[in-house]
Amino acid sequence: MSYRFMRVMVLFDLPVLSDSERREYTRFRKFLIKSGFLMMQESVYVKLALNQTAAQSICEQVRRHKPAAGLVQMLTITEKQFQKMEMITGEWTSQVVCSDERILIL
Repeated sequence: MSYRFMRVMVLFDLPVLSDSERREYTRFRKFLIKSGFLMMQESVYVKLALNQTAAQSICEQVRRHKPAAGLVQMLTITEKQFQKMEMITGEWTSQVVCSDERILIL
C-alpha cells in the first residue's frame, strides 16, 4: 500500500486591534501549534499528513477552530511539491562547515 505524503499549509491574517481579537488570534495560533503545525514564517504554518484523507481531516479541524473574523487560507500540496520550494533570502551566511574531512581546524 503506497502512501502519498501531503503538506497542509495554513496562511492567516487576523485582526488584533481589540483585546478580544488578540485573544482569538492567540487561541488559534496555540491550536495550530498543539495540533502539530510548524511555523514557517509569521502567520504561515505547515503540517505533514500521511495521505489525502488525513490532510482532509486536518483541514476540517482547522475549519472548526477558525476565528470569527479575519482571513484563514489552507493549501494542500504533495511532499514532492513542497520539496521543490525555493528559499530566497538576503545575504547568505552559514556557521555550518560543509566538509567530509575527518580533521577540521578552525
